[in-house]
Amino acid sequence: MSRWADPIETDAYYAAHRPAILGLRGMAASGHYLASTAAYEILKQGGNAIDAGVAAGLCINVVQPDMTSLGGVAPIMIYHRETRRVSTIDGLGVWPRAASIEFFRERCGGDMPPGILRSVVPAAADAWITALARFGTLRFSQVAAPALELAEGGFPVYRFLYRNMLFDLPGYRRWPSTASTFLRDDAPLPPGTVLRQPELAATLRRMMRAEDSASTLGRDAGLDAARAEFYEGETAQTMARFAQAEGGLITAEDLRQFRVKLEEPVHVHYRGYDVYACGPWCQGPVLLQALNLLEPFDLAAWDHNGAEHLHVVLESLKLAFADREAYYGDPRMVDVPMEALLSKEYAAMRRRCLDMAHASTELPSPGDPYGFEQGRRKGALTGPSVETAQRNATWEPDTSYLCVVDRWGNAISATPSDSAASSPLVPGVGCIISSRGSQSWLAENHPSALAPGKRPRLTPSPAMVLRDGNVFMTLGTPGGDIQPQAMLQVLVNVIDFGMDLQTAVERERAATHSFPNSFWPHAYTPGLVCLDPGFPDGVVTRLADAGHRVQHLTQWERHRRTGVCAIRVDPTSRVLVGAADSRRESYAVGW
Repeated sequence: MSRWADPIETDAYYAAHRPAILGLRGMAASGHYLASTAAYEILKQGGNAIDAGVAAGLCINVVQPDMTSLGGVAPIMIYHRETRRVSTIDGLGVWPRAASIEFFRERCGGDMPPGILRSVVPAAADAWITALARFGTLRFSQVAAPALELAEGGFPVYRFLYRNMLFDLPGYRRWPSTASTFLRDDAPLPPGTVLRQPELAATLRRMMRAEDSASTLGRDAGLDAARAEFYEGETAQTMARFAQAEGGLITAEDLRQFRVKLEEPVHVHYRGYDVYACGPWCQGPVLLQALNLLEPFDLAAWDHNGAEHLHVVLESLKLAFADREAYYGDPRMVDVPMEALLSKEYAAMRRRCLDMAHASTELPSPGDPYGFEQGRRKGALTGPSVETAQRNATWEPDTSYLCVVDRWGNAISATPSDSAASSPLVPGVGCIISSRGSQSWLAENHPSALAPGKRPRLTPSPAMVLRDGNVFMTLGTPGGDIQPQAMLQVLVNVIDFGMDLQTAVERERAATHSFPNSFWPHAYTPGLVCLDPGFPDGVVTRLADAGHRVQHLTQWERHRRTGVCAIRVDPTSRVLVGAADSRRESYAVGW
């Protein structure tokens, strides 16, 4: 029996700052309380989890402009109860046809400067509408109504938004269109001030009007018309003209030809659970590889967050990240040996590289998975040596998260992203053109090397867990490269240590940075481990003695790095449990 099996008798039950939210009829959890409330209202109106999730995602694009954008990215996972299948929508744009490594070498001196040149085709709007069309029941105008109200009528600036804008102030000052929306007298709007985004509201209204104009042809035609406004209509033309005027590469033709991709997820079995992630066009498989590596260890036999527990988690993650750097990329353009990388046999081979007494002080060498796939070529497509990666760079957080489970058993898990500080707001549109190109490499031999029509390797990576064919948990988080690390620790807290979900989300976490950062210029900090405040001195000392280069985070750094949200479904009672990280404005709402 788990050490946490009797919650009344354990201190762990009281470790959380908030209660877990319990319900029977529907549950939403997201990076902002207004988005969670919007999802809840859609559920109350009879919408399903996908309708509610899209409503929450659109609201997040409004109330978390420091983290996300309607013109950004939005990878989505959906469990459809009727078919009992998990599907993914990549929600990730591609490089424009005019983009190339040679362009950045010749025109930018081998740099990838911030702003419009990093733009890939915006994907979030298409992702939300595609989710509605394939799995939802309501019209775009119905689910977009809360976001329109928040953009047009405004919402109060909250402390986390204010502090993020203050921290990233040079980015908001860099472009006049961005500064005019978010700054007053060259400073961020203070907490409690009402922030309105009339140009973003106008874009939502244009999409709604387009839907209404086609409504006589049916719901699907209306959704297609709303999407067409963003990618072919006035909105698209405005974005293309602005990008060209600013010296960018995005054209109207790039926008017109783009479609998000519906793909099969990848998954592994872990202690009787099926854990699903998006494919290697994002870093989602890192979570799955790390779970495979950890499975033979009796983690619950060690002290939770003790030195042994943290060491094996961190070293497993390093091995998974080494494979990420060597193999992950857009599988439409890169040969990714995904089946082998997620096999138990490959994990057993990789586990032999894990030293239980000593930390890897550099990124480990990648494994060779090709021997596990007959008929595949031998040898890894390796990235540039980590010795060539930048050793220092500023860490720039963005991204949010949302999940919803409805009374029928449908579920959505989505990780929208792209900050307003990363690229200029398009005048007349009110959102950025996705800056996610910053996650590509300007090195031909890297699997995530820039190429026209190619997707960058994305950090946002939602997850979903099934048991016996039904949803057991949805989870995700902001946090760049820390996302799979935080999600891994929350899953271990729940599955291995039997923790209450809210406690599992709030417990202290550790993160390795011993790999090149996903964001340009791909900072590399070998051996570095960052710890949340609250770890005992004895644990820190033992980690340092094993060779980990430990750095303590401040409370503010802790808040900015991750903010896990999750929903758990009790397999027997079907009670829904929602948890939202107290590190941020995250909230769960249920009934």
